Amino acid sequence: MPATAKERSGPGAGRIGPNAILQLVPVLQDEAGAAVTARLLARAGVIALPDPAQGLIDEAPAARLHQALRAELPEAAPRLARAAGERTGDYILAHRIPPRAQALLRLLPARLAAPILARAVAKHAWTFCGSGGFRLVSTWPVVFEIADNPVVRGERSDTPLCHWHAAVFERLFSALCGPDWRCTEVACCAQGAPACRFEMRRAS
Repeated sequence: MPATAKERSGPGAGRIGPNAILQLVPVLQDEAGAAVTARLLARAGVIALPDPAQGLIDEAPAARLHQALRAELPEAAPRLARAAGERTGDYILAHRIPPRAQALLRLLPARLAAPILARAVAKHAWTFCGSGGFRLVSTWPVVFEIADNPVVRGERSDTPLCHWHAAVFERLFSALCGPDWRCTEVACCAQGAPACRFEMRRAS
């Protein structure tokens, strides 16, 4: 049964996983160089990089870093955010999902594996949506929503902005539920939508 209630409390209220910062910084350094990276971190108020061993971090600096990226490097921002999202997905695969669970998902047909993974994503949604309200709309087709998404809170755009989230979802599903999954953000809070809506589809 898909989860339908928005969850705004619990262990992640106002906090987010450190990979929202940690996986973006090396991408910035490689693409824009140390000086630009340092300027963006300063603009976001990130004095020191978070320690992944310390768990969740305040969502505000992470959100400000993503917003600073979009403000200062608007043309490159979607690509860089996607690269950081792919790195985040790789980190989750390497450190957060047990190898046996990964092996089982890969053995199952996508029609069975995808709903299992979707529910696991929903269970741990507080690690990437912070004070936003996550909703698992559907397990097949897989559809997620994040209401009041803190990573784009207060921004206005004609196009969806949540490339980091979409890339995380896409990487996980492509690795565990068969190749060629695509995650499309079809609505975004920055566009005035009530929630950022992500739809998963097989490309083939």
